[in-house]
Amino acid sequence: MSRVLVLYAHSAPQASRVNRQMVAAARSLPNVTVNELYELYPDFVIDVAREQALLAEADLIVMQHPIQWYGMPSLQKEWLDQVLEHGWAYGKNGNMLKGKRFLLAITTGGGAGAYSAQGEHGYPLAAFLPPYRQTAVLCKMQWLEPLVMHGARQADEAAVAAHVDAYRRMLEGMPPSAPFHP
Repeated sequence: MSRVLVLYAHSAPQASRVNRQMVAAARSLPNVTVNELYELYPDFVIDVAREQALLAEADLIVMQHPIQWYGMPSLQKEWLDQVLEHGWAYGKNGNMLKGKRFLLAITTGGGAGAYSAQGEHGYPLAAFLPPYRQTAVLCKMQWLEPLVMHGARQADEAAVAAHVDAYRRMLEGMPPSAPFHP
């Protein structure tokens, strides 16, 4: 069974029923470590050695968060800036993440139609994801197709349950029963 590290970043986790349920599902699995960044680092002072040790032990690295202003929450970005050091995660001798799998598990407030050329945001969600994919490439990780739940605020309980089940199955190393694409 793969060792999974979930890097969870949500600045208001109590306000997100979907992400809360996803984290609860992840925590229920014996092979998963949930690293709740806003709980651990409310002052944004990150323990780089601790974080690098967790990354070194993982086979699958999951970044879980809501999309905020077309990207990641600010603490997640600070985490990337501090933890993925040149010479450790990337660069000539930076091979500590080489070959690990990388999964982006994200939620959006707007529905899937909002992320289209005709929608509110004017672009498909995939247009906002290149920095994530390039991070995986730079660190020599294997990019996995993101797990996305659009319209998380409006989703009914059946849709949330199906999404949480797909997430749990992915963390267990099984394919989801239904595809979720950006």
